[in-house]
Amino acid sequence: MRTVRPPEKGPLATARQKGTAARFEPWRPEASPPSGPFCGSSPGGVPTDDEQATGLEREVMMAAQKGLDPYNILAPKAAAGTKEDPNLVPSITNKRIVGCICEEDNSTVIWFWLHKGEAQRCPSCGTHYKLVPHQLAH
Repeated sequence: MRTVRPPEKGPLATARQKGTAARFEPWRPEASPPSGPFCGSSPGGVPTDDEQATGLEREVMMAAQKGLDPYNILAPKAAAGTKEDPNLVPSITNKRIVGCICEEDNSTVIWFWLHKGEAQRCPSCGTHYKLVPHQLAH
């Protein structure tokens, strides 16, 4: 027994029967990309990191463009580590724990407390560190 489909109804069915149904048109390179206040990208391209960043990420990027590091994200500036030129360690308190990798190939970290005042030495290798006050960004 053969089942018969009921005839389609509506404007699309009528257009199909007449052969005037909408057809897919491929994208043409000469057509302009969407633009406007909600597009969020450079004209004709993908948004840059500066255009897409929000919140803390945007704040850090803006500070980095000005040469600032408000949250101590960047690696500290290396110093000679001598008594005259110690490695500066920022802290919001009067002491901070410091880890020293005494040799380049060493896998052991020597931990010690660094206190406010004069430069202090690593108990293992003798590299000098000095605690410097740091203000939070907010």
